[in-house]
Amino acid sequence: MLYKRIASKFPDLKTNLMRANSSISPEQYIKETIFFAVFLSLSILIIIFMFIKSLVVFYFFPILFFLMFFYALNRVYVIAKKLEQKISKEVVFAGRFLIIELESGIPLYNTFENIGKNYKYVGIYFNNIIEKVKLGTSLEEAINETIEICPSDNLRKILWQILNSISTGADIASALNSVLENIVREQNIAMKEFGNKLNPLAMFYMMIAVIIPSLGITMLIVFSSFVNIKLNLLSLMVIAVAIGLLQLMFLMMIRNSRPNVDI
Repeated sequence: MLYKRIASKFPDLKTNLMRANSSISPEQYIKETIFFAVFLSLSILIIIFMFIKSLVVFYFFPILFFLMFFYALNRVYVIAKKLEQKISKEVVFAGRFLIIELESGIPLYNTFENIGKNYKYVGIYFNNIIEKVKLGTSLEEAINETIEICPSDNLRKILWQILNSISTGADIASALNSVLENIVREQNIAMKEFGNKLNPLAMFYMMIAVIIPSLGITMLIVFSSFVNIKLNLLSLMVIAVAIGLLQLMFLMMIRNSRPNVDI
């Protein structure tokens, strides 16, 4: 089958789909991606054709299709990355909750159930473990299978430590304390690095997105009065939109560079 052959060219696709919390198969994902790429490519070419009025634009369909295909194929990686960021905001609190529950004498199985009820994103994976155990899978195997589909490195560290402690008979709460300390330390380092980058980014934003456009428009208006260039409302609106997009781009860049942690 065509979709199966194409999916086999991307061996990590199945794992990434599971990490994106998607239930569809790689073959179905490839099928949807191909249809999406065809639709998007044709839509773009038809819009271009309406302006150019030449069938030559459709000769570029194969190139545009492959570009759109690989663009759409990356959706699953983006979804997995966003899910990882959301998990990062909960993982420390969920780990501390886990330690408190275990130190209070609550069984590990019930602790997993409580985490699944109290944490929206981290809870997905603890609920997954509970569901597997209910279906007859051993707790160790269920944890191991969940580690493979978890997109967060920090949550995988916690699950690995729980699995190792179960296998060796060590105290889970004590072992998790050291893991959480390392995670918190890494998150603190990430926040300090972001703070060091924030000042240059803010200065760059002020220069490129605020000062230069303001002075540039003033100079443009003064210059246009000398050389008799007419600046109509449409020209000013285009300039305003361009400046707005530039400012939005910088704000998104600053926002995306911030570590997704809550300590």
